[in-house]
Amino acid sequence: MRFEIMGDISDVETFATGSGIREFARLQRIYDRGRWRKRKGIARVRLANGSVHTAELHWYEAAAIGRKEFKIKHLI
Repeated sequence: MRFEIMGDISDVETFATGSGIREFARLQRIYDRGRWRKRKGIARVRLANGSVHTAELHWYEAAAIGRKEFKIKHLI
């Protein structure tokens, strides 16, 4: 699903780090080594059809690499 994040992400939490992430080896292979964390937060998103919703987002993040692979877990 394609979407655009509108504004800031709030209520950010880290819920997995390092080897606790199932995709850890793949993340290192694709994006490089780093201190990977799986995070979640709440943000307003605009979907491909133009509708705007509040959603819970999940993504992977590493300090020198940045935020990668955003996905919508559910619309609120």
